[in-house]
Amino acid sequence: MYKYAIDINADLGEGVGNEGQLIPFLSSCNIACGGHAGDEKSMRSTIQLAHQHQVKIGAHPSYPDTKNFGRLSMQMTPKALIESIKSQISYFKSVCDEEKAVLHHIKPHGALYNDVAKNADLAKIFLKAISSFKKEIKLYVPYASEIAKVALKEEFTLVYEAFLDRNYNDDLSLVSRQQNNAILENPPEILAQLLSIVEDHQLRTITGKFVKINAETFCIHGDTDAALEILAYLHSHVSNHQISIK
Repeated sequence: MYKYAIDINADLGEGVGNEGQLIPFLSSCNIACGGHAGDEKSMRSTIQLAHQHQVKIGAHPSYPDTKNFGRLSMQMTPKALIESIKSQISYFKSVCDEEKAVLHHIKPHGALYNDVAKNADLAKIFLKAISSFKKEIKLYVPYASEIAKVALKEEFTLVYEAFLDRNYNDDLSLVSRQQNNAILENPPEILAQLLSIVEDHQLRTITGKFVKINAETFCIHGDTDAALEILAYLHSHVSNHQISIK
């Protein structure tokens, strides 16, 4: 009998080509839909794989910036950003419909994810862009973030997310990828971070401080070299701690 049930997700369809290896270890995935990466072919093939393995399917919209992989903030008018997000998700949803696959959730990517987490005004713009999906999808967001606060007021269905392969600052923002200690790659260390969040609702930040956090879904970035090793390790060990992956 398991005490905890968690979701493990990864960002896919980003040109790495390892979807077939990772999907069997996932319970949900976030698929690039043209903003930072991805095209009709990659969306379709990744949706098909996820559907085949009964992995929940999410749209992963971004700032429209393939040059920088969506990892740099962009200054856009509200209208332009809304149009871009709507276009990305509508295209993705149309492919889901053609494949008879269900769109389960939406998760912003990269700099957009980080920006809406700390900027309430930008969060409102993003939520306006996805408002037509409010009743049918879940929204993956960071715990205690600005987008979470606004989305709750606007009655979106939220799933709190934590990153297992990233270090955190004391304010629960992610340590910048420009720093050498931003990314975690050691599977036992990653399992320890997972257990701390699931069992104790806290994580150890980069300064050694323990900060409160809640999460139901846990991300492993699919574009890192250690992704497959980490996912396989977690699958082999979480059951020893009364955790199931659903």
